[in-house]
Amino acid sequence: MQPEDLVRDHTIYACVMGSRAFGLATDDSDTDRRGVFVAPTPLFWRFEKPPTHVEGPLDEQFSWELERFCALALRANPNILECLHSPLVEHVDDTGRELLSLRDAFLSRQAYGTFTRYALSQRGKLEADVRTHGAPRWKHAMHLLRLLTSARDLLRTGTLTVDVGDRREPLLKVRRGEVPWLEVESWMARLAAETERAVGRTPLPAEPDHRRVADFLRRVRHASACQGAV
Repeated sequence: MQPEDLVRDHTIYACVMGSRAFGLATDDSDTDRRGVFVAPTPLFWRFEKPPTHVEGPLDEQFSWELERFCALALRANPNILECLHSPLVEHVDDTGRELLSLRDAFLSRQAYGTFTRYALSQRGKLEADVRTHGAPRWKHAMHLLRLLTSARDLLRTGTLTVDVGDRREPLLKVRRGEVPWLEVESWMARLAAETERAVGRTPLPAEPDHRRVADFLRRVRHASACQGAV
């Protein structure tokens, strides 16, 4: 079975991510598609295992095998968690709906560490651009502000919201380079401080619900095995 066949025939959930999901799309924005597929269980009985992820077959399309997706989500990977909460769902079957029903099982205070580490990495790249070129890549600065806001609100409310809503225009001003870098830096610092305060009062549990997720994965694998050979 070819990787593209797994995406075509065994996808349980597919969505649009990136600027279109964030509510920050412009006329030249790409359409970034993300998905989750379930490799048939008999494929795991071979020496050569099915792939953990597949790029394509469409442009800007990337899919994860269910087990890899769940493992990353349990570790509070920001990209994976946001994929689960995309407002732009293109395909979902019964198994995909059950995956979406587990969204709260993946959320925990671990998100503070993963979102913060990712933000620090991106902040370092922006500062390097300023030192080298005199200005950051404004689109990346916009997305970092969006991520910091998302992390703060997640810790405050226990809910992950992907679409920026009424923050769209202030963020697009950053993308257009209409906000001075010093002001953007101050905005980032304020969000980071608010996020740090939020983690002390967050309604999120200390750990994700590994048991619920593991039970779901076991049932999916068992059902696939009972369907017979590939």
